[in-house]
Amino acid sequence: MNRSERAVMTQRPRHPSNVIPPHPPPRYVTAPPAGTADLLAQWMKSKKPTTTTARPDHGSGLRFAFYGRTSTTRHQDSVSSQGWQRDMADELIAGHGQVVATYFDAGTSRRVPWRQRPQAAQLMTETSSPESAIDAIVVGEYERAFTGTQFSTLYAWCTRHGIQLWLPETGGPVDLGNSDHRALMSLLATQSQREVLRARHRVLAAMHNQATQQGRYLGGRPPYGYRLVDAGPHPNPADARWGRRLQRLAPDPQTAPHVSWMFRQRLAGHSVASIARHLNERGVPCPSIADPDRNRHRTRDAWTLRTVAVILANPRYTGRQTWNRRATDTRGPAATPALPAKAAHPALVTEQDFIAAQQIRAARPASDGRARRFALAGLIHCGVCDRRLDSHWNHGRPTYRCRHGHTSTQRASQERPKTLYIREDHLIDQINIRLGGQISDGCTRLEPDRTRHRHVAATLRDSGKIIVYNGTGWRLKEIDSS
Repeated sequence: MNRSERAVMTQRPRHPSNVIPPHPPPRYVTAPPAGTADLLAQWMKSKKPTTTTARPDHGSGLRFAFYGRTSTTRHQDSVSSQGWQRDMADELIAGHGQVVATYFDAGTSRRVPWRQRPQAAQLMTETSSPESAIDAIVVGEYERAFTGTQFSTLYAWCTRHGIQLWLPETGGPVDLGNSDHRALMSLLATQSQREVLRARHRVLAAMHNQATQQGRYLGGRPPYGYRLVDAGPHPNPADARWGRRLQRLAPDPQTAPHVSWMFRQRLAGHSVASIARHLNERGVPCPSIADPDRNRHRTRDAWTLRTVAVILANPRYTGRQTWNRRATDTRGPAATPALPAKAAHPALVTEQDFIAAQQIRAARPASDGRARRFALAGLIHCGVCDRRLDSHWNHGRPTYRCRHGHTSTQRASQERPKTLYIREDHLIDQINIRLGGQISDGCTRLEPDRTRHRHVAATLRDSGKIIVYNGTGWRLKEIDSS
């Protein structure tokens, strides 16, 4: 190989014009170490519009306590909510002072008074102390802090303690001596209350429709005998993309048989007390034991009369999803209970058997066919333990007894006092004899006993008296007396 050939071989090759040479490997830059200046943040600040003018610093140097609130923690991000409220407050007080204390109530409704909000109550306590270093309270938005008459109450409190109250809506401290501020506060209070009522109406209307038209499970603890299972993706596309799914009720293999057994026992004529007693004797776990995570508010470890009665009166065991059974409003969607037209989950009892069980509880005929009525129910108290005597039908007549806290769901202990017992007709006669017939004035011995008993009971209630019975005698007592 001659010199010219070696020169050609060692010469760097040239790339054609249509060929892209390979790129060198990328260089990755690590984040700056902690404690160094944030150059990008400084550059961003330097690029702010030059037309923005800063608020003048009046040199007052007020020390502010910031207060914010969010209604829920499940459906709202408390961090971002507190962030934008704090930004509004900082912009309002710029040049007048700085925030030295922060109070934020997460998961608290605006309808809760300030004294009952944890952070708001702490703010009022610490601010009113002699050692307080707070000159003013600032909030980020009126609706986040107040509704109804809450503002006027807090403003009076602030005035009494010499503390200013700053709102973005007024552009500074509120002065109710200013007619414009008074009109604005009245408007904001009305608007905040309207927002609450409007949101409540929309939510209740939506839940009523979901229950009646779709039979949807709307949350809460599943009834004893059921468990929650997956019911498919959420119908809202946005929620479905986030992975939210619907749930529905399904029979719990461990507890559903006990519910069916309760209804069979009730239909066979057994009392609620005997059903609860048999459950306790058999060692059947009560709801607070069977599902402790969802029943943390319950501490009882045995079946009670009320627990069994509530289960036997729950129509959801028929397979139909119910909502708002205890409606209290007189108008709107919350005025009537919601019941879907078709079953939403497997039933543990038929509708016919459920209705029959309710009639057994409501109708309590005596042996002669008469309805069991107790004229003095709630009017006789025990002179030993101060409990009200229980109404008790015995030998075809109304009687009253006190077992001093013992219930039919448990076996009686030997330590408890002897049961008190008195017949209604004997007590009515004794009352007439003691008072010379004055309390049953207008009735005669020829009238039916039930009419006389009702008249005596009505007279006692109108006079505000109760009967205290200790087993050997009785006395009348004013209800409000000690």
